[in-house]
Amino acid sequence: MVSPVPLDQRRATLEGLRAALAAGHRAASPEAFILAEESLVRTGLGTLDAALGGGFPRGVVATLEGAAGSGRSAVAARLLANATAGGGLAAVIEAPAGPEGSFYAPALAAAGVDLERLLVVRAPDAARIARAADILLRSAAFGVVVIPAVSLRATVWTRLASLTHRANALLLAVGSTASDELRYFASLRVRLQSSHVQFAGEGGLFCTVAGIGVEAAVLKHKRAAPGRRAHFSCATFERSGAPLCALRERTVENAARTSAVAW
Repeated sequence: MVSPVPLDQRRATLEGLRAALAAGHRAASPEAFILAEESLVRTGLGTLDAALGGGFPRGVVATLEGAAGSGRSAVAARLLANATAGGGLAAVIEAPAGPEGSFYAPALAAAGVDLERLLVVRAPDAARIARAADILLRSAAFGVVVIPAVSLRATVWTRLASLTHRANALLLAVGSTASDELRYFASLRVRLQSSHVQFAGEGGLFCTVAGIGVEAAVLKHKRAAPGRRAHFSCATFERSGAPLCALRERTVENAARTSAVAW
């Protein structure tokens, strides 16, 4: 049966429907994923912040995953520095006997962390780490809380995620890997790995490490575009470190090969 509506009118109606659908479901541009300034904790690393849509979002559980020496502590230190700037508070919960060890206070200070605004809590096991995080988040006084990426039950992560959201804080779990439960409850996951080592001065067995190059991959992001990557350098935090004007770069593989020959 032929429709009584003229062909031109049907085409006009179809074009109008297409225009309405395009306006309501437009393809998101990168700018659509930029979060509001007040909802972010910036690292100060331009490429990393850009890959994250401006920085680490507040009110979420996030992870920094990677092997020792991948730059995860350096990024965490920058977030703590941001949180303590302008009179804010931050906290670090650490298990010195655990695989992640402890943060080095002079290095944190060199990274810009106001140590007088930083609370350090030592907890010997996962249960006490969770308990300490619970207390700190319930106080709603700390902008950033850093903990080891320990394995906790889903019910515990549910509570910590809820408290983090209510406190509008950033709960940052740092470790080599994340458990299945942490992967589920984390709104943001960033994987770090070192791409090259920067040396200062002359080469040889006792040359000075001045920094590392880092590759970051955004594995998961519930508030911005996932799948992005960033490349940046992390210089040493030692104030009286090596002269950066004499930097030389090597890949991690070449550095390891050179050390093996030297020994």
